[in-house]
Amino acid sequence: MILGMTTKRPSKLEDHLGYWLRCLSNLVSEAFARRLEGHGVSVPQWVVLRCLFDRENASLNELAATIGIDNGALSRMVERLVQKGLVSRETDPANRRMVRLRLTDASKALVPVLAKEADRNDEAFFGVIGEPERRQLLETVRTLLTRNGWQGKALD
Repeated sequence: MILGMTTKRPSKLEDHLGYWLRCLSNLVSEAFARRLEGHGVSVPQWVVLRCLFDRENASLNELAATIGIDNGALSRMVERLVQKGLVSRETDPANRRMVRLRLTDASKALVPVLAKEADRNDEAFFGVIGEPERRQLLETVRTLLTRNGWQGKALD
């Protein structure tokens, strides 16, 4: 033992709120992933499709900034969605170097179905708390993200 130092046990894992948030996030995400499996879409792919549903003709850079992931990861995900016939790429007529992303007719029909799955998943996990508590939890999470440098944008 170093002179003058007392031995203190480190805090327990269960004492950390981040641990519990990760556990909840994993549980919610895993349940949602199972719901999406039958539709051939992953949770990250769902996020891309849902964002494109509201932001038709987004560029890769715009979409990456909205979602809060890097261009490389998004580019690989978009490629998989193109191969599945859910997203198309089109050259921007105003800037031939820019590619715009669009949903295909198939994914325009699929997104509302997947949104219902997301609603059911949310209800399964968060339906046990009342609407005021749900709004407060959402506000608290957004505040924590913002104050800690989260780079994504609000998606609503």
